[in-house]
Amino acid sequence: MNALVILAGTLFVLMAVIGGKKGVRSFIALFINFIVLLITVLIMTDQNANPIVLTLIACTIISCINLFFINEVNIKTKAAFVSTVLTTAILLVFIFIVTEKAMIQGFGVEEVEELYIYSFYIGIDFVKVAASVIIMSTIGAITDEAISISSPMFEIHRHNPTITKKELFLAGLSIGKDLLGTSANTLFFAFFGGYLALLIRFKDLDYSLGEMINSKVFGAEMITILCGGIGVALIIPITALITSTVLVKPEIRKKT
Repeated sequence: MNALVILAGTLFVLMAVIGGKKGVRSFIALFINFIVLLITVLIMTDQNANPIVLTLIACTIISCINLFFINEVNIKTKAAFVSTVLTTAILLVFIFIVTEKAMIQGFGVEEVEELYIYSFYIGIDFVKVAASVIIMSTIGAITDEAISISSPMFEIHRHNPTITKKELFLAGLSIGKDLLGTSANTLFFAFFGGYLALLIRFKDLDYSLGEMINSKVFGAEMITILCGGIGVALIIPITALITSTVLVKPEIRKKT
């Protein structure tokens, strides 16, 4: 407990000193997002609850917190918010289909050794839960990339108000290309680091490469990484299109 307090205090001081008021808001947003996710998980245990709907609601709230609370309400955050919600909705449908077809829902053999005394018939659709877990794991990266594209596009338009919609859209795509590689790698290393112990477990079980790749746990993680990468790639053209449409209005083109 003392370690948690010290680390949290250190993080707060650094964010406040380096980021100022925005850094303080970002620190507060961490705890608000945690509370949102905690409430979502608690409600999701209800048999009558729909995990997909809950995920969409939670992602919408998290997007509002990350965009509007931290960066305030402006044209940049509005464009990023619309892009995030649209991308999340598209990605969630895709992830739900992939999760159902790949049959990665539920627990793997490696995870149930100590749970066999419990009943797994709890009346919850684990396909929807698995899809919700994947989308919640990527919402942060999607939101971050959306604002990272819309903000520079706003500055480009502000310094060059005569720019056409196509030129601004292409500029947004160019910005997104620079972010794509680092964002995808961030997702990969985050999940890989979190499941490093799993790879050690596979070694202890003398799994062959084929057995490791075909295990449910490893497959679920790889699908999460790949779906996250798809979301990170998909947000680029969507944000560029929405932001360029919002910024380059018809009356501006008439004046030029």
